[in-house]
Amino acid sequence: MIATLAEVLGPALAGGYAVPGLVCLGWEDARAYVRAAEAERAPVILQAGPGARAHMPVAVWGAMFRALAEDASVPVVAHLDHGLTVGDAHAAIAAGFTSVMIDGSALPLEHNIRLTAEVVALAHAAGVSCEGELGVVGYAGGKASTGTDPEEAARFVCETGVDALAVSVGNVHLQTGAGQGLDLGLIRRIEAATSVPLVIHGGSGVPEDQRAALAAGSQIAKFNIGTELRMVFGAALREAVARDPARFDRIAILKDTEDPVMQAARAMFRGLGTSGRG
Repeated sequence: MIATLAEVLGPALAGGYAVPGLVCLGWEDARAYVRAAEAERAPVILQAGPGARAHMPVAVWGAMFRALAEDASVPVVAHLDHGLTVGDAHAAIAAGFTSVMIDGSALPLEHNIRLTAEVVALAHAAGVSCEGELGVVGYAGGKASTGTDPEEAARFVCETGVDALAVSVGNVHLQTGAGQGLDLGLIRRIEAATSVPLVIHGGSGVPEDQRAALAAGSQIAKFNIGTELRMVFGAALREAVARDPARFDRIAILKDTEDPVMQAARAMFRGLGTSGRG
């Protein structure tokens, strides 16, 4: 069943669990994530980020996500990840997305607030949720992070009306292994200043035990997971190709990636306490 971000994060915040935002790059991983969600009776957020949208038009992503959602027995959110402009949000809403993220984190605070508020108004008028971001989440081996300021977070949430806030608290995008963990003190200060569900981008780099603890005992209600599951997909694909070098049919080869990715996603739901919540 199709759902908005607010519809799945509200219960998660109240119930002491988090919903994974799973980064999709094609049909096979998106279908595996929905199969995993159904097996775990869990809500799931399917995400199309900038790389996915460069590979395939946003209208195709929207149609695919909605088709998977409408056939599913659990809540499925069709989420635009890292939209950068009002035009990105317009296109996603027109394509059937039920949630849009507007990422103005690289902008000065005033500009970020104005941009995010505009997208929130657009999204809410269409019955769609909106996630904003404050603070800069860097990249492993690349751009450095800037932590989210709690006082700015309070103002940002109040003036924009976002349904969820992505924060920078020691998390990093594209990390292939567990890092040092998140800054719990900063998380608590942001929690004291805000009341909306918080989102962790770069969730693959957060140690599993800390992810579980924060899902159960903090305002963090959404962990974005991409790299960790893409690594599972890549390993399964290499094994599928190597198993039979004469095989050339892409459907047969790619089908062999789905079960490993599904099982890895099922473990993600269990670790975040999402199982049985759908």
